Amino acid sequence: MNIHIAITETEITACYPVMRELRPHIAEEQFLSRVRGQERAGYRLVYIQEPTGVVAVAGFRVCENLSWGRFLYVDDLVTLPEHRSKGYGAKLLAWLKEKAAMEGCEQMHLDSGIQRKEAHRFYEREGMTMASLHFVERIAPNKVLQPTSPLPQRRG
Repeated sequence: MNIHIAITETEITACYPVMRELRPHIAEEQFLSRVRGQERAGYRLVYIQEPTGVVAVAGFRVCENLSWGRFLYVDDLVTLPEHRSKGYGAKLLAWLKEKAAMEGCEQMHLDSGIQRKEAHRFYEREGMTMASLHFVERIAPNKVLQPTSPLPQRRG
């Protein structure tokens, strides 16, 4: 069960069927360009492949901020449904922890949708703890802000 870093277009594209399980909103024709774009910000994609193809994938980046110091952030971690409970996710998570240590990280973080109860149990079994709630507000891109009332006019 070897873990590989997806570097070539072929390797990245081979990860798409697995990633689609977690990110169904990303179209296959967008996947490669989105991964390549994120790589410029430090994103890396790793995978486990069996003779039948890629069965598990993780996307991560090493970051630094004031609240956590240097940390490894797991953007994506997914195993094909028919290959779950076979140790692939645990193997990827262990590799990510080791990578975090090698990169001088003080912590490893990930967010998980509140509906993903099985994933939460998995992360806790693997030694992670729930530490916060993540809040979001959708912003309409490229929308010019309009003032809600007219600005006062200068007199004089």
